[in-house]
Amino acid sequence: QVQLVESGGGLVQAGDSLRLSCAASGRTVSSSAMGWFRQAPGKEREFVATINRSGGTFYYAASVKGRFTISRDNAKNTLYLQMNSLKPEDTAVYYCAARQSSTTSYRLGEYDYWGQGTQVTVSS
Repeated sequence: QVQLVESGGGLVQAGDSLRLSCAASGRTVSSSAMGWFRQAPGKEREFVATINRSGGTFYYAASVKGRFTISRDNAKNTLYLQMNSLKPEDTAVYYCAARQSSTTSYRLGEYDYWGQGTQVTVSS
């Protein structure tokens, strides 16, 4: 199976920034669309951002638009999520995911591979 390994999470204060990374095995990044999702305690996993195969098309959840930026480096098989102006409500476990299709998707059920998750905690 395809392996996705996340890093970059941590404990920060409101207004700070974090950059999450997701390293993919094989040719995962170059051959598929990818996305970021998050899950807060007691809540279901929700969509954050998605990017297409080539990196030229992307979409964001309304709650993070203008603050978060999704990007990818296919040569390095790596997906990124730059998070600025973090808020306490951004606190969650963040997951990267990949789908076999080259086009973007916001639906959890349309992704085939998932990372282990990385904790992001934002204090007030």
